[in-house]
Parts: sequence; structure tokens; C-alpha cells
Amino acid sequence: MTSYFSGNIVDVINGEIFPGTIRVENNKITRISKDDAKYDQFILPGFIDAHVHIESSMLTPSEFARVAVSHGTVATVSDAHEIANVSGIEGVRYMQRNGRTTPFKFYFSAPSCVPATGFESSGATLGPDDLALLMEDPEIKYLGEMMNFPGVIFNDPEVVKKMEIALQMGKKIDGHAPGLRGDDLKKYIGSGITTDHECFTIAEALEKISSGMKIQIREGSAVRNFDELIPLAEEFWAMCMFCSDDKHPDELVSGHINELVKRAVNLGIDIFKVLRIACINPILHYGLETGMLREGDSADFIMVENLEDFTIRKTVIGGETLFDEGKILIPYVRPEKINYFNVSRKTPADFAIKSEHSKVNIIEVIDHQLITGWGISDVLLKNGYLEADTEKDLLKIAVINRYDDLPPAIGFIKHFGLKKGAIASSVAHDSHNIIVVGTNDADMCKAVNLVVSEKGGISAVCNNAGIEEILPLPVAGLMSDREYDWVAKQYAQLDQLAKSFGSGLSAPFMTLSFMGLLVIPELKLSDKGLFDGKAFRLIGLQAI
Repeated sequence: MTSYFSGNIVDVINGEIFPGTIRVENNKITRISKDDAKYDQFILPGFIDAHVHIESSMLTPSEFARVAVSHGTVATVSDAHEIANVSGIEGVRYMQRNGRTTPFKFYFSAPSCVPATGFESSGATLGPDDLALLMEDPEIKYLGEMMNFPGVIFNDPEVVKKMEIALQMGKKIDGHAPGLRGDDLKKYIGSGITTDHECFTIAEALEKISSGMKIQIREGSAVRNFDELIPLAEEFWAMCMFCSDDKHPDELVSGHINELVKRAVNLGIDIFKVLRIACINPILHYGLETGMLREGDSADFIMVENLEDFTIRKTVIGGETLFDEGKILIPYVRPEKINYFNVSRKTPADFAIKSEHSKVNIIEVIDHQLITGWGISDVLLKNGYLEADTEKDLLKIAVINRYDDLPPAIGFIKHFGLKKGAIASSVAHDSHNIIVVGTNDADMCKAVNLVVSEKGGISAVCNNAGIEEILPLPVAGLMSDREYDWVAKQYAQLDQLAKSFGSGLSAPFMTLSFMGLLVIPELKLSDKGLFDGKAFRLIGLQAI
């Protein structure tokens, strides 16, 4: 079957725009011809998210694809780290199987850090032999983000072995090194790590670029670095890519990489530099089988109304039109379910903290960032128990092991803002135990038990107001089995509930999900207790 697509063709590789027609046969572009016609649309290569955890959208890959094509995304470089921490190799294979039910181009990783550290409990372990097995698969393009940067710097034998296997197999190694500078950074990059999506200052990004590292400019639901880092595009466009990292369903429905392209172009950055970042650089870096709008390439491209707001008219992948004038042409696929949940219902007494001392270590939230502060403060001590204090914005936070039935680990957190109720989630990076923050033990307990009853989900509870809501996530406790629009609506309602409880955070559930991410400094909480992310060690709650 032969198809033709006409418009103003944006040749990003050669830096020119001309009217013409693309001929597609057997999924490939067989000819690009110029003409003298006048067209009201532009044809350009499709957008690529250079680093994303599909699971964070709470959608299966097949549902993620349905949304993404509406924004002109044709491929993702997808680190399957989240589901691998729950289900190991089978989790990665699940993502591949489900992704193949659509023509969308998913390029998955062999996750490098499962578990991310030895200071938390996960559902699986991937050692060097497991990663070698995964990387024998030609569909696995790279070793996932190496979050254990102390392991790299101090030559941890297992970390070194994992990277050696990747390099021997010709696979790229993704990085994850927030704030890493100087000699430690040079050693990290010198080990073969090629990218980083964790820069939060331009100075940090420039130092990494100067050592040969490529920077993925991130704009996700919880962490937004675009405004800080986009000036890199003017001079260092060849060393940059766009990524979302983690994108919640309501925001994914609103936009994806297309929004970053629009913002960059509207800032006056040369359009060919922007499109190199958005469409070409990920293909060249990872060796993706995605077309760049050339003869002989896979027919992966998009049509937009103009080159200012990039409104998507059509998305074509492998010669197949998957989005056309507002209509998504990928059908819903009811997914199979895999999971790992082994935890019983809790009681309010499980969240009580008996103590004679009120001075404790406090996690301090920073909105839009994964990093946290570390404070020390006196909390409310009442009848021999430490309690949340909404007047001082000192709330309780707990992590409950979902793989073994053990008591919760409990701490305190500031700047979350809740004045009533509690919210809980089984999306809790990276091991995805249950995490909850709340103003009182009873609401925290009920929010957790809602998640337990559904074997995964995000919940919001306020007993005084009669509120008990949950978005079930039965696929690995991370993803819904429902269609994207329903998931986005339910998530948005829960997000608003959390904000109605008093949280002023831009994305309360996304922020909560990162409060157990031990590899990001400064203070976090795992199911084993409070964790000092700089010294890389567990510490006690009491600060005496």
C-alpha cells in the first residue's frame, strides 16, 4: 500500500523548509519530492521523550501511547525501573509485551538499580547476570539510570560489573547524579555514563557538558527544570534532549514534549536547534529505529498547523496514521495484570510513636524538586506520644513494606501543608512500598488500608468530612487497567482533594511518591527508617 502526505516539509537534518510530498510504502519513506504548491500545514519528525518512566503516568504503555500520539510523540526512551522494583525481569517483559500491542515506539531499559539501595525493601533484585540476560535483547537499548553514584565513585564491584556488561554489549548507560561536581563527577562520567536528567542549575549542567555528558532537560509533574536549563539550547543544542521523567495522567493529557518545543521556540531559540533536541538527538544517541524524515527511514512523522504553537493535526508511526484531526486511532487494549502485594490491614496504633523526647529529624519538602531539606525541630509530645502539629505544619509520614508484613517506619515532614486528613500511595519511588502523610493516625491508617484493599492505588481520607477516595492501580500497584481519560479524571479529583486538605504543593501525590527516594539528598524515609542521602546511611528519628 502506498500513501502520500503533502505539506511544508521541515528538514531538520539539513536545516531547511520546503513544500513537498512524502511517499510511504511498506512502513518506510520511499521518496521526498519538492514542489511549488502552497500548504497550510508542516511535516516534521515526531517528538521523542528521551527519559520517562511510563509507570508514573499510572497508565499501561498501550494507554500512554494513546495519549502521547495526540501530542505528536512517536517514541519514548523508557526506563522500566519502577515495575522492575516490583516484579523484576517479568516486569520489564510485561512493559514490552503491552507496548507491542500498539505501533508506538517504546525503547525500554535494563534497569540498573533494583533495588536502588540496600537500605529499603523491594519486590525484586536484578544482579549482573539478570541485566546481561535483558541486554541480550536487541529491543533493550540501554542500561537504565545509574542512581547509585556512590557505588560508581567507590568502585562497588556489582555496580562496576553491571556497567562493564553494558559497555561490552554496546549499550549506552544513563546517568542520575543530582548535584555531583568536581572529581567525583569526572569519575562518574569516566566510567562510561553518558546522560543526566537531574541537573537543577545551569552551572551544574555546563560542568557535565564540558566533560562530555549529554543533558536531558526535564519538565515533569513534580520536577521542572526547563526554565533553568533551556538557555543551554542556544550553544549546546547538540548535547541536549527533552524529557519528562515522571508525568502524571492529568498533565500528560494536557501536553507532552510538544509543550517544551512550543515554549523553546517562543523564547526565540532557533527552531532547528529546538527540533534537533526534540526529534533527532535521542535517535542518534541511543541508536533508535525511529525515522528522522529522510528517504529510507521508518515513516515516523507529524503534521502541525504552524511552527509557533505546534498544534498536532496528524501523527504517523511506521506509515500508520495513529492520530488524525483530533481523533486517536489506537484502540484501548485491556491489559493483563501482574502484581506483588503481601501486606495486611493496619490499625491506628501502628502509626503511634511513643517517646520521651520531642526533638526529631524532619524531612523538609521543596516544591518542584526531588531534593529535600533536613531540619531538626520539637514536635508535639502528648501523653508520651509524638503527634502531628498542623499549626507548625509538622505532619507524620510513614512507609509500609508491601512485600513483607512488617510494622511501618514513621517520621515527620514539613511544608506538605495538610490541615486535615491524609493521603497515601503505592507509587513510592523506588521500591514502591506504601507511603502516607497525614494529620492524624486514624486517617493515615484508613488511607493505607484503602490502598491495601485494592492491592495498589492512591487514596485520600478525611474521617471528619466523610471522605474516602481511591484510584485503584491493580497493575503492579503502579498502573491502572482503565482508559486514560478515566484515570486522568480520577487522578485530578484526588489531586484536588489533597489540595482541599490544605496542601499548597503543585503535585501533592507526585511529591509524596518521591519522599522515599533515598538516592536523592538530603533526608528521605524508607520502610527501614530515615535515610541520610549524603552520608548514605540510615539514621534515627530522634535528634538528641
